[in-house]
Amino acid sequence: MAATSVHKFAQCISCHAWSPDLSMIAFCPNNSEVHIYKLSEDKWEKVHVLQKHDQIVSGIDWSYRSNKIVTVSHDRNSYVWNQDATGWVPTLVILRLNRAALCVQWSPKENKFAVGSGAKTVCICYYEQENNWWVSKLIRKRHDSSVTSIAWHPNNVLLATTSTDGKCRVFSTFIKGVDAKDSAMGNSADTKFGEQIVQLDLCFCWAFGVRWSPSGNTLAYVGHNSMIYFVDEVGPSAAAQNVAIRDLPLRDVLFLSERMVVGVGFDCNPMVFVADESGLWSFFRFLDERKSASSSAKYGSQFSEAFGKFYGQSKFSASNNVEQSRGAHDNCINCILPLAKQRKSSVTRFTTSGLDGKIVTWDLQKQEDLLDYL
Repeated sequence: MAATSVHKFAQCISCHAWSPDLSMIAFCPNNSEVHIYKLSEDKWEKVHVLQKHDQIVSGIDWSYRSNKIVTVSHDRNSYVWNQDATGWVPTLVILRLNRAALCVQWSPKENKFAVGSGAKTVCICYYEQENNWWVSKLIRKRHDSSVTSIAWHPNNVLLATTSTDGKCRVFSTFIKGVDAKDSAMGNSADTKFGEQIVQLDLCFCWAFGVRWSPSGNTLAYVGHNSMIYFVDEVGPSAAAQNVAIRDLPLRDVLFLSERMVVGVGFDCNPMVFVADESGLWSFFRFLDERKSASSSAKYGSQFSEAFGKFYGQSKFSASNNVEQSRGAHDNCINCILPLAKQRKSSVTRFTTSGLDGKIVTWDLQKQEDLLDYL
């Protein structure tokens, strides 16, 4: 099986992040705390509990280079945590938001991080050495609703966002004195902070998880209409594709390579999408192996379960008619992260977390039908 390990840490997990050496994991058990576990002798032990937020922690990111943790919460605040001999020391970041902070991510160079919020704004935060504090600059009046997901381009300047207004946008975050111009930035170094590079109106519903490919040439995001969108050469002449799926909507995506994407969401089973040599994307298969019941039995179980719920009778439970198929996850998967000690162009291991409180590790090394796309 592709799922190599399954660990249930809590009743529900809203987000998670890995330490640079992959020896520790931080997650929010759907409350105002962040729990940090460490792997010791094949067992996970709780070593730290970060307590500073007042409401549910909605985003966590652990930097690869500096070993800093950034958290955001519905309490509209953000903290940057630095580890010392006594533990983790928080530094408050004033976001100037009047709605909840929903997501956060370090930039590739880790000299700034972005925060998406329910205030229709995106905060770009960076550290000022002179004043010894974190400063935030806001991208305002661009979104018509909550910013649900953000993704940094490899050049450390462009930032992609998705929103519940159904649009995906790409902005410039170039900050003079923070970003140094180099050849990797290309034309992005000549843009102004907050300048909108492109707005994609492909989705007519809520838009969620957005990611760039390792090279930054392709952008992928998902909609609540059970569709995933791929955009090549983001800009005025962008080429877009959409793939419709017959199952429940996705919530997050991850590029494993330039030609493979894994999507996770309400179906509780990771979906693999691949691109052929011509660049045409399509659904490949589910990643989790499950025993599916026959269509007639499945229909009967759904009818009986609905009938039982209507009358409140346990005898109509679906479990009495057919055996329920079980996979690695039992509830919606809301987060997927690569399992690598550094940013790579190709990833074979990744982890997922969901509302079932589980964190599952997936390994594609033995999936022979997928190796050609990695």
